[in-house]
Amino acid sequence: MVQTIKLVFSNFKYLILSIVFFSSMLIGLLILSEYIFLEPYIIGHVPSGTEFGFILIVIISALSALVIPMNIFRINVLKSSKQKMGGGVIGSIIGAVAGACSCGPVGFAIISTFGSVGATATAFLTNYEVPIRIIAIGILTVTYFTTVRSLKVECKINS
Repeated sequence: MVQTIKLVFSNFKYLILSIVFFSSMLIGLLILSEYIFLEPYIIGHVPSGTEFGFILIVIISALSALVIPMNIFRINVLKSSKQKMGGGVIGSIIGAVAGACSCGPVGFAIISTFGSVGATATAFLTNYEVPIRIIAIGILTVTYFTTVRSLKVECKINS
């Protein structure tokens, strides 16, 4: 696994891509989950009892920053076999989107747009925020191991 990570991130382009994904996902998810407030000043606050949710957001951002550049590397290396590439990229997208499940201020827009269906969806996402994020971490972990295994086989990396 370490050799695969070294292979991918030895290229400066993928390292920068990983940093961009991590910081943008982390900041975006923290704003959506109301850990970062932008007005009247930029303030970060982790209320008591929500530390676990904060840690899950950091883990999702880190895993996404690891998995997505690896899959882009895989796509660039294996341009000829597009059918083999689909699973890893789809898993990355599903895991990243599932991590952004807490609605916060976005929930009010959903409620006003979709009425009672939006209110039900917002209540569901708010109640099951932590389990959905744990599932997202599981999806990203499986995607990571699948991508590493695929790169080992297709790029002929020795363990």
